[in-house]
Amino acid sequence: MSYNIGIIGLPNAGKSTLFKLLTEAEVDIDSYPFTTIDPNVGMVKIPDERVDKIAKATGTEEKIYPVMKFVDIAGLIEGAHKGEGLGNKFLSHVKGCSALIHVIGSFDQKNPDEGEKIIQKELLMKDLELTEKLIGKVKNEEKLSIIKKIKGALMKNQSFKDLNLTKEEIEKIKEYQFLTLKPIFKLYNGPGPGFSIDLKLEEEIKELTDEEKRQLGVESRLDDFLVECYNAFDLITFFTVAGRKVQGWAIEKGATASEAAEKVHSDFKEDFKRAEITGPEDIISAKSFKKARNAGKVKAVGADYKIKNGDVIEFKI
Repeated sequence: MSYNIGIIGLPNAGKSTLFKLLTEAEVDIDSYPFTTIDPNVGMVKIPDERVDKIAKATGTEEKIYPVMKFVDIAGLIEGAHKGEGLGNKFLSHVKGCSALIHVIGSFDQKNPDEGEKIIQKELLMKDLELTEKLIGKVKNEEKLSIIKKIKGALMKNQSFKDLNLTKEEIEKIKEYQFLTLKPIFKLYNGPGPGFSIDLKLEEEIKELTDEEKRQLGVESRLDDFLVECYNAFDLITFFTVAGRKVQGWAIEKGATASEAAEKVHSDFKEDFKRAEITGPEDIISAKSFKKARNAGKVKAVGADYKIKNGDVIEFKI
């Protein structure tokens, strides 16, 4: 149940720089396309002060923040869906991602929207190609009807949003991993109408001490960016307190208690009996899960319970 975030964009838009800043990993960055042929992968922790507060209240020594997995995918170019510039290989990496961050270089480009159109076109054309293949293979009439509807929209250059597919319809065709169905967060490397950031400045800030940042009056926007992404992709956090460790877990909104159990351990979903849940404020006030239970602040729930943001959970296996 890992949630992979693919970083995409045109060559030299700033994708690998963003990945390097987030993960502090060494990556190849050069001025020519396709430096990153095989994707770089890294785990990035998401800031959450609730982890600190729960740890302090319960006297927990080890703190683990929720994480997202970021995948630095090489720059797509026009014609990628036909295989140009090793496009098929890159698009297959996109397919394996749960959501996408589209880095748009807007410092030097006179028309950054043009790059956005190229990316959208490549994803759309790849999906159109997929619908044509599926129409000849899929036997299920319900799925086939949805796929034909999607093909009609793609041929008119429409998106999935224009189709207004129901959750049930989306679930039926989820296995095909349509690229244009994936949530996309636009990040402008430079001025832009959405979330904008100066990645070159971020590199410089990374080298400064806290005192130097204070004197210069500069502050990184990377944490803000991570929280924005987290919320944009409909991710929420639940917490576990076990032994001397408090841990935050990222999970998609709408996930069930049994799915949350599987996040903690792959065997937990199958062996799931029930979960006991309290809120972050309650465990902070009570100082422990046991004391929260004694105070009547804990409730038992079944496998189908929908996880709420901030739930503190003990799984009973």
